[in-house]
Amino acid sequence: MTARIVALANQKGGVGKTTTAINLAASLALMEKMVLLVDFDPQGHSTTGLGFPKPDHRAGSYALMKGAPAEALTLSTEVPMLQVIPAGKDLAQLEFELFEMPQLQVLKQGLASAREKFDYILIDPPPSLGMITLNALSAADEVIVPMPCEFFALDGLAELTETLRRVQSGPNPGLQLGGILLTMAEERTNLGAAVAAEVRQAFPGKVFNTMIPRNIRLAEAPSHGKPVAFYDLKSKGAQAYLNLAKEWLGLEYAGEVR
Repeated sequence: MTARIVALANQKGGVGKTTTAINLAASLALMEKMVLLVDFDPQGHSTTGLGFPKPDHRAGSYALMKGAPAEALTLSTEVPMLQVIPAGKDLAQLEFELFEMPQLQVLKQGLASAREKFDYILIDPPPSLGMITLNALSAADEVIVPMPCEFFALDGLAELTETLRRVQSGPNPGLQLGGILLTMAEERTNLGAAVAAEVRQAFPGKVFNTMIPRNIRLAEAPSHGKPVAFYDLKSKGAQAYLNLAKEWLGLEYAGEVR
């Protein structure tokens, strides 16, 4: 078992990044894959969204970046095959520490031992393109980009893809664009359809067919500390993320270049 490491990245906030991290991880676990979710965002929303308090000072993913073994930091969730490394606000301090002494391989080294224990490791970095996110991209085999069906999101997508090119030409030549995930989709709006069509035209073959709808159950689930599939399995949000997991696994197993 050698885990495939996936970063969920977008430098804009409010795009469904953490929602995707939690619910894609849970969906993969429900499909009997061993999954580790690394909360790598000082906001700690993946941590609280799975029902855990933010860790004590210098614990969790901060400790991972300081050399603590990953297996000593993982917490078991109510999803039997899903574990999480939590995060708290001390990661904001880590951003400055990494900037003062640029290091882009620390997370990759910290996750080396965990790769032998999981099928997938998902990383939820902050909504920025700072040193923490660059560490996530340097550690990842691929990146999934959640993007809302909104006009201004197109600008952010262009900036992120340029960052990916820089990472590919520097610390992580093997990094792949695993796919662009359209989120907050509203079937009845012309704008959403127009944005989706433009993204598919600009990135042919790179956009998931599955789209994540605006859904009240998706919004409610984090306040209960649950992935949406454990809050309301029949909701459109839960079914969309299960479909995303199936689509992503199908693409991977088919050996398609994305």
